Amino acid sequence: MAASAHTSVPRSIGPRPKRRPRRSTVSNLFALHSCYTPPCHDRAYTDRLTDRPTARRRRRRRRRSPPPRRRLWGDQGQQDLETAHVCLINATALGTEILKSLVLPGIGAFTIIDNEVITEEDIGSNFFLTADRIGEKRGSIASQLLCELNPDTRGHFIDECLLKLLDLNPGLFNTFTVVVTTSLHEKEIIDLSHKLWTYNIPLLVCQSYGFFGSMRLQLAEHTMIKTHPDNQNPDLRLDCPFPKLKAHFDSYDLEALDLTNHLHVPYLVILYKHLEKWRNDIGDVNMLPEAYKQKQVIRENIKNSIRKHENGTMHHEENFEEAIRSVNFAYNRTSLPENVRLILKDEKLKNLTSNSQPFWIMVKALKDFVDNEGCGRLPVRGTLPDMTADTFKYISLQQLYHEQAAKDAEAVYNRVQQLLQDINLPDDTITEQDIKIFCKHASELCVIRGTRIADEYERKGNTDNEICQSLEDPDSLIEHYIILRGIERFYSEYYTYPGEIDEQVEPDIPKLKVCISKLLSEWGCMSSTKEDSIHEYCRYGKSELHSVSSFIGGCVSHEIIKIITRQYKPVNNSFVFNAISCSTESFTL
Repeated sequence: MAASAHTSVPRSIGPRPKRRPRRSTVSNLFALHSCYTPPCHDRAYTDRLTDRPTARRRRRRRRRSPPPRRRLWGDQGQQDLETAHVCLINATALGTEILKSLVLPGIGAFTIIDNEVITEEDIGSNFFLTADRIGEKRGSIASQLLCELNPDTRGHFIDECLLKLLDLNPGLFNTFTVVVTTSLHEKEIIDLSHKLWTYNIPLLVCQSYGFFGSMRLQLAEHTMIKTHPDNQNPDLRLDCPFPKLKAHFDSYDLEALDLTNHLHVPYLVILYKHLEKWRNDIGDVNMLPEAYKQKQVIRENIKNSIRKHENGTMHHEENFEEAIRSVNFAYNRTSLPENVRLILKDEKLKNLTSNSQPFWIMVKALKDFVDNEGCGRLPVRGTLPDMTADTFKYISLQQLYHEQAAKDAEAVYNRVQQLLQDINLPDDTITEQDIKIFCKHASELCVIRGTRIADEYERKGNTDNEICQSLEDPDSLIEHYIILRGIERFYSEYYTYPGEIDEQVEPDIPKLKVCISKLLSEWGCMSSTKEDSIHEYCRYGKSELHSVSSFIGGCVSHEIIKIITRQYKPVNNSFVFNAISCSTESFTL
């Protein structure tokens, strides 16, 4: 495939995107975002506002047909979404794609801050704007059409300059759950970053530029209870069974069981019995099999205990086979995970006040439980994996774990109530259901403390070294972050984007090189970005392609949902998308 003389990008991507692409040029790129739903234009905005479903009708509809998305974040996560208020700054194609992917799953409300009017350039890339709306307020029209996707979502619009809002009404931003921006300039990003860092409001700075896009997440402090780890071992407590569980295990006599009952013994009982036998053989009642040879001995013992036919062949006992397969994880020592250990040592636990977040109050109660009733262990999770057993045996075993989990949760709840009284907060600040969920997922607790975006622009912290090290990797996408930063510097100096005017494409290339060189010099980087990449960005001329914006919008909306529901770990903390190679990369700055 031939390449042009001045660029290494394959010729198949075509010439430089025009400044005003027609709608048809990107209509065949919907495959990148197949969940797109076109806005309806047959109902007036005012009629929609006066015809909202009642809360009872919304609940009835949710009960009748629960959406598949709830399998990801559950009822509590959906409730968090429905009470969230997201702020979007600038209703560009990327901005409306982000909101679209939040409105569809049921975000409670959004506010668009945008003082621009609709132009022909917007029509070419933004499918939420139409040609007959040229000259009208971009944020107002986008808000109306986005609300038509979901009548339960409330949309608001503020026709004001961002810097003026930050100066005259900074408290407005403290009312939002998350703030997301597109197409901001350096000064706006720095001022907004400082303000939201003070309020501890998450900020996402996003860009869609030609065939590339980026996202930068700012989190001062973000706490999570449900992180949904990919691989999590069940909480079985075979090494330290609580009294009722031990009594239940001891009530089994495997040798005395007939074949039918022997076939339906839960594999936890089998594992416990053979652990006790192995401990007696080695003479250490506290030992756990950790080495491969030790585990292999137990596997052989379990295999030899399978009943045999008269001809010497083994019966097919699935429960014993399950026990053999479970040896690797079932004998793990019950201890505090490292992530939880660090959280229990956090400085925020030392001086709780009425302003402390409920998360830290529950963590303090958990720490007191671990140090006392828990004997150095977390509350019992109360869940069991599936296993081969008859109904009575499985439910009997499951009930023991449930009862112990409820008992541990009650102990933590009592400590929470005492803490609430000590700091003069109402008893219902933290409910018993909150404690049950907290205890069930105590091993997943996570606290993220991020970095401030403004520090990257003001050259504070360790960002410089990380960027320079990443730039040494020829396959890294960090150079696109650097070029996008250079473009922001270019705009600050020339009040236009490189290549925005066709006649200025070639003259703007050396100007952009100078801006990028200044940045690299400030960071102390000896390496430089590829000259071909700089040429490509000048050819883009600030063009925004809907397909690229659609992909980035979906990624950004996923991160916003993670933040709102406090489930799943968000990206930490920068993300770049290359639509030419269909590659992505995240890195920490």
